[in-house]
Amino acid sequence: MASFESAVNVRPSADVYGPTAADDARPSKILSNIRSIVVSFLLAVSLIFIVEWIARNSAAEASAFFLDPARPAFVTAFVFFLLFLAVDAIAGRAEYGLVLIAPLALVPALVTRQKQIFLSDPLYPTDFLFGRQIMELMPVLVRDRPGTASGIAVGLVLSLAGLTWLIRHAWRRFPRLTRRQRIARLAVALPLLGGFYHLMDYNQFSWVRDRLQIIPIMWDQTENYRHNGFTLAFVLNLPMANVAAPPGYMANAIDAISNEPVPAGTSHRGKPDVIVLMSESFWDPTRLPNVKLTPDPMPTIREMQSGDIFSPEFGGMTANVEFEALTGFSNAFLPYGSIPYQQYIRNPIPSLATFFRGEGYVARAVHPFQGWFWNRSAVYKSFGFEQFRSEENLPPMEKRGIFTSDESLTKEIMRQADELRDPFFFFTVTLQGHGPYEANRYAHNTIKVEGNLPENDRQVLETYAQGVKEADDSLKMLMDWAKERDRETIIVLFGDHLPPLNTVYTSTGYMPDVTASRKGTAEQMAASHETPLVIWSNKTGPVKNVGTISPAFLSYQILKTGGFEHPYYTAFLGDVFNRYHVVDRYMLVDAAGRDTEAWSRNKKIPSVLRDYRFLQHDMMFGKRYGTDRFFETHAELFPQPVM
Repeated sequence: MASFESAVNVRPSADVYGPTAADDARPSKILSNIRSIVVSFLLAVSLIFIVEWIARNSAAEASAFFLDPARPAFVTAFVFFLLFLAVDAIAGRAEYGLVLIAPLALVPALVTRQKQIFLSDPLYPTDFLFGRQIMELMPVLVRDRPGTASGIAVGLVLSLAGLTWLIRHAWRRFPRLTRRQRIARLAVALPLLGGFYHLMDYNQFSWVRDRLQIIPIMWDQTENYRHNGFTLAFVLNLPMANVAAPPGYMANAIDAISNEPVPAGTSHRGKPDVIVLMSESFWDPTRLPNVKLTPDPMPTIREMQSGDIFSPEFGGMTANVEFEALTGFSNAFLPYGSIPYQQYIRNPIPSLATFFRGEGYVARAVHPFQGWFWNRSAVYKSFGFEQFRSEENLPPMEKRGIFTSDESLTKEIMRQADELRDPFFFFTVTLQGHGPYEANRYAHNTIKVEGNLPENDRQVLETYAQGVKEADDSLKMLMDWAKERDRETIIVLFGDHLPPLNTVYTSTGYMPDVTASRKGTAEQMAASHETPLVIWSNKTGPVKNVGTISPAFLSYQILKTGGFEHPYYTAFLGDVFNRYHVVDRYMLVDAAGRDTEAWSRNKKIPSVLRDYRFLQHDMMFGKRYGTDRFFETHAELFPQPVM
């Protein structure tokens, strides 16, 4: 016989029979879920703290990041907490998200720390575009620091083994989530993550983003990473490849830019041959205080020096300097941290090569390293060079250390030049001066370093100074060869950036840190960004009193020296130069030497700079309205398709 309770389908009362197992289980499950959620959030906070500790190289600064309510530390932790929930739900295991996400957060933090040691800048999303180049330079780094390299290699192997074990262990042992728990986690995490994704577009104002204390500081990436933390600053930089048109850019704006008609062709001097040498990490080490270098490592360059290049980079990023020197465009008008060679040069772009080819020249690029490095093979083709002679198609060349010697490269330049009958433009990037500057790179150093320096720093400086001497010797050899030529030959040499001498700078008192600041007083910026510039002709000698100029104005100086009556941009670039000699992201220096800091943040900039930016955007990203007026030879080489 059925019981009364079952007959009427009534649940037994707890008051009569006492609490049931189901009643005990429900609050236990709730407490378990709450405990799991709290643990996930605490793990997210711990992970972000460790990431910031690594990226900032300071536990105190990481703590300050969390303790400052005006900074989005806990917002970052909450985002990671949502990611944990989403991954847990997808995998069906509690806390499994931490196992998968933590390595993805910690490895970039380790990389950004190392990058800041050598190049001062943190890790940007675009850095992953040249990961292959970093791997190619690994043998150099291993040779410089074998102990560190071995430790890193062993650490990587152990880390991968440990991570593999942890992933398998977590899959077997971590608590399984029920279907309801998985759905609940996804229902909470996915909408909030989607909303956060839309907040991170810094091109659009967001009231919510401001309330969360996420402040995109794209004009000052050091402060951007300090304020927002490594993870959010990295994410904010993801859209940097999307370059917005400057306000007011249109066909009418390009048409309104003044360029008065000028005679075509050259002066009575004819068409000179032009050789431009961008010397890797070339700088004047005698500027270091409290040390003495004997003899002078650069007597030829010191005698012939025309002025200085104000490099937009320090210790690396050669391609950005090269971009300015060849195009006459400025990095100041591009998003901070961008690399034009990697991101933007996909179509034909006006350059010195297109200008010279329009004048009947042979335009050739030469660099004794692999052609893919910095994407040069593709970029030089877009720039209009007829040939790019790289390591793959150059004859075997002598090495100094592990890099091609300046002397061997110079002899190759002379050999190629002697084969040509038409006027030529050579753009050459040297390699010998590349760091690191390990002790005993050269069997015998001829430059003596005196001063109270740590032994390791003294050896580094001796190695670097020897490279400077050999670059100077190679330039003298090239000039001596040119003096015997009938045709006028213009030789230009400049350093792309200061060398990464690391603690040599602090040991001598030259700079307060091993890397340069991106902004500062005019004196500070000159000390950390000026490299020697020589512009010399075998007929007229060195050009003097050029002063300090941005690489973007180098093309104007070269063509003016060559006697061209319609310099680059059909004289527009010269008009800019007559008013401003340095156009840097953080500093603007006019022809009288007056500097203006943070000029680019002003709501209104000088009209000539506005037009300069219009033209650059027009040719790189826009409709190329100004091709026929400002880049006539480029229009002939690369006619625009008929729409």
